[in-house]
Parts: sequence; structure tokens; C-alpha cells
Amino acid sequence: MVASAVKENLGDLNKDSFITLLTKLIGESKYVQNNPPDLIPEEDRIVRHVLDSLLPYSTATGGGPLVVNHVTYKPNRGNLIVEFPGTEPGKIMSFVGMHMDVVTANPAEWDFDPFSMSIDGDKLRGRGTTDCLGHVALVTELMKNLGRTKPKLKSTVVAVFIASEENSSIPGVGVDALVKDRLLDKLKNGPLFWIDTADKQPCIGTGGMIPWKLHVTGKLFHSGLAHKAINPFELAMETLKEIQTRFYKDFPPHSKEEIYGFATPSTMKPTQWNYPGGGINQIPLDCTISGDVRLTPFYNVSDVIKKLNEYVEDLNKNIDKIPTRGPVSKYVLPDENLRGRIEISFDEASSGVACNLESRGFHVLCQATKDAVGHVKPYSITGTLPLIRELQDEGFDVQTAGYGLMATYHAKNEYCLLSDMCQGYKVFTGIISQLEE
Repeated sequence: MVASAVKENLGDLNKDSFITLLTKLIGESKYVQNNPPDLIPEEDRIVRHVLDSLLPYSTATGGGPLVVNHVTYKPNRGNLIVEFPGTEPGKIMSFVGMHMDVVTANPAEWDFDPFSMSIDGDKLRGRGTTDCLGHVALVTELMKNLGRTKPKLKSTVVAVFIASEENSSIPGVGVDALVKDRLLDKLKNGPLFWIDTADKQPCIGTGGMIPWKLHVTGKLFHSGLAHKAINPFELAMETLKEIQTRFYKDFPPHSKEEIYGFATPSTMKPTQWNYPGGGINQIPLDCTISGDVRLTPFYNVSDVIKKLNEYVEDLNKNIDKIPTRGPVSKYVLPDENLRGRIEISFDEASSGVACNLESRGFHVLCQATKDAVGHVKPYSITGTLPLIRELQDEGFDVQTAGYGLMATYHAKNEYCLLSDMCQGYKVFTGIISQLEE
């Protein structure tokens, strides 16, 4: 089919149909909050509405060409693979990553009900409008129009709606299981567009994340006799400063970060502080500082963990050389044969992604964005998108985009703009039409 005819065939986003569907999805958002063990989402509540839209145009009902596969690994937690068959074997493209779970929302903190959609001019408001039920509705509308208009495309177009993106503590539910079962293997033959970012521009780089905990042990004593204590707070602050200094020396800004337009280089910083409590006149026994490393994809996560362990080992050996604070501050009490102690531990780490800027998928996404939005300016952030690095490592040409708003992502009073979603639909039809050429 001629490229221009594809766009004409698929038209613009049907706003009424999109809003009707999204209203139903946001109405389920309370039941798809993902924060185990308290809140385990039931993504099949979303699947049901998507199927209501698509089954009339599917082979299951005889009403159309869409091939629909509802894949479930845990009760009520399905994924949905929807396929519009093309005419050329092996020619394929896919939209993946539209996830059917959401982050939690506390209605008491919002200016409107997070769990029912409200409309304020161009704003579509509610939990999941930006991340990611808005995209679920948008790609459903695209697949519905393919099923309804039945254009003669060379490319097969596949949409993969996934469960369990917002929290990975229960494995084997979503895209990880689909990949393991080889249900997405044929998508390697063409570009894969991961639709779960924001602000309408191609997101070409994301960060890795290494959550860390620094546990520091001193000696508890009365604060009026500070010379008999080892102050874990002082030791923690001085230690962390030294660890950060070494980190930034070993993992400085990388030359490729500028090419990819990363907003920040790799960072290591504290975000939480815990100690066991006690009186104001008591120097405590221990404390824990927690934080994360955000790593641009040009560095290796395992290299960083190895280095951080080495820093801590060296600091423990040389604890008497760490700067102290004031004339009686110390980290070693020789008379008592006591030394302060530093330990570092890590929660599950993930790697960042640098999309392939030479691939056909990247070029068609840029051109489609330019045509629909008026300009193209790819960006990168050290925010982390789980799952996509694994897809890239498996051999998929992963490109990422999204049409919600970064400013409301995971935020209170989440909303998206209908006008942005309309442009997103045009990007999708532009991608499909270019891949016909």
C-alpha cells in the first residue's frame, strides 16, 4: 500500500472513542495499583475493556483480521498480544510496553479523584492517564482502526500490552515471561517501539540504577563524654564524602552523553537516613545512609558495584586516616581495641539503555515525530525504564517514545493532554506508513 494512503486510511484519532475507552480504564485504576504485598494489580480488568474494543475486529469473532492472544501467568494478571497480519512474511514492527498497572495514589493528597477520569479543557485527569493507561487506550484505538479499515500492509503490526511494569518484586508475570517463552521472538525482525515515556519526543537513552545502603557502626556513649564514643554519624558523613569523590573520579561524564543529550552524567548520592533512635544526649551505636547510583548506559553496573566494594574495603583498612571533626572526634579507640566499621550492600540493580541511532526504527520515529509534532529533539534521562535493556540484549531494536507528560509522571494530580495523544496517534500512523516504503 502506498505510504500516503496508509495515513489517509487510518485517519486521525477518534477522540470520542478514545475518551470513552480511557474513562473505562481510569475507572479500574484503583484495582491495578502495583505495590506488593499490599496492592497486587488485576491487569485483566484492563484487558477486558481492550478486548471489548478489539474482539469485534478479530479472527475470534470472524469480524476482522486481528489475531488476539491473552497470555496469563498469574491469576487475573494477563498480557495481551494483538497482531494485524501483513502480506510480506518476516516484515514486522511492534508497539510494546503499554503497561496495564499503575503506581499508587492517595486520594487525600489529590485535588480530584485519581480513580475516575475527569476532563478539564484539554486535560484528561486521573491515575494512569500519562503512565500508562493513556497509551493502552491510544494503541488500542490504533489496532482497532487497523482491524476496521483492513489496509493492505506489507508489514505485520503487533501490539503487546503488558502486566507488571511498575514493580518487579513478583517476577514472571509480564514481558519478562513473554520473552522467556519466546512469544516475542519474531518481533526481532523489525523495530520495536516501547511506548511508555513522555513529552512526545524520542527518548534515546535511560539510566541504570544501583540502590545501595551504607551501614556504619560506632560506639554508643553519653554525648557529654564524646571522647569515649565513636560517632557513627560523623564517620558516615566523612566516609560517604570520600566514596562520592572516588566515584566521580572513576565514572566521570562520558563523551557519548553529549551525543545522546543526557540531562545529567552518572550520579551517586544519598536519599535516606536511618538510625535506631535515642536521646539527644546520646551518641548512637550505628546509622544507615541509603541512596542510589544512576548510571548512564556507557558504564557497566557490575564495574561500579565492584569499585564501591573496593572503596569501602580500603576505608575500613584505613579508618584511622579518615578526617575527624573536632579535637575529640575519633573512629578508633585503641584502649578498648575498638574500630568503627563501614559496610555497603546493594538491592537489585538494573542497566540503562542507549538506543541504536543508526537503526531504521530510530530514523522513522524521528521523521514521524517531526511530521506530527512539528519538530524532533531526542532526549535522554537517567531515569530508569525496567525491562528494555533485557530486550535490547536479546537482540531487539528498541526505540522509546510516549505522549503523556513527564511533569505528571508518578505524580499527584496526574493528567495528560488530549492534543498530545492525537499527535501520538499521528506518529504511529507515520511510522507504519514509512515502513511500507
